Amino acid sequence: MRVVHSAKELRELLQIQKKSGQTVGFVPTMGALHAGHARLIENARIECGIVVVSIFVNPLQFAPNEDFTRYPRNAEQDFEISSNSGADLVFLPSTEEMYPAPQLTFVEVTRVGDYLCGASRPGHFRGVATIVLKLFNIVQPDRAYFGEKDAQQLAVIKRMVRDMNLPITIVEVQTVRESDGLAMSSRNRYLKPAERKAAPALYRALEAAAKLAKSGERDARKIRDAGLVLLRAELSIRVDYFEVVDNEEMQPLQVVQPPFRIAGAIWIGTTRLIDNVLVS
Repeated sequence: MRVVHSAKELRELLQIQKKSGQTVGFVPTMGALHAGHARLIENARIECGIVVVSIFVNPLQFAPNEDFTRYPRNAEQDFEISSNSGADLVFLPSTEEMYPAPQLTFVEVTRVGDYLCGASRPGHFRGVATIVLKLFNIVQPDRAYFGEKDAQQLAVIKRMVRDMNLPITIVEVQTVRESDGLAMSSRNRYLKPAERKAAPALYRALEAAAKLAKSGERDARKIRDAGLVLLRAELSIRVDYFEVVDNEEMQPLQVVQPPFRIAGAIWIGTTRLIDNVLVS
């Protein structure tokens, strides 16, 4: 596995691979890799001739009061996971490499990014879409891999690719969970022991809501309330949102028709966690 720091060098290396007919798979990350990221890389390894992983903590998607400065960074561990999972190249650019001048051009996917996390974190998805498009332009992958845990991010990227006519296949990979159901996340390492014990309540709430929907209930409010009852019983949890939305544009539903998603975001102490389940 080779670590590359400049966009120019990465393009040159990939041009050689593409001339030989290799399919390029791309896994964009912010580092702090875990088993969920490993699953993305492993899927890319199975399906592609060359696998590129990017590691870049993108300042554009953090608000001033968010955790950009304390976001976990561990390059050596990231390299080990990337290598063990089958990556050929790791792109580790500096902020100056990705933003050589103040950014005046942005990508904004309206509607899809307006609700859920978009409402809680204004400007977040503009930062996500902007950096992902920049990375797509550098890597020019054939296939790019994203986890379903970040379902709204996935929907934003899919819509951007569609609307901008990008010749990239977006591959969705199922959420990887801990044994108690907690979705793998880089932010899980922020949790104190008592908070970690409470955190799986989000997945239990999602599963309870999904169970009601699968039993035939079509009233989105009743499905939503089935999960909220469980979350509100956990006193250490503050609910950011818990909603029933369509699977493509992430808009709230009143009457459900599968496929749809039940999505939630909670605060435990100073840590914000998100998760979702697809009902299909």
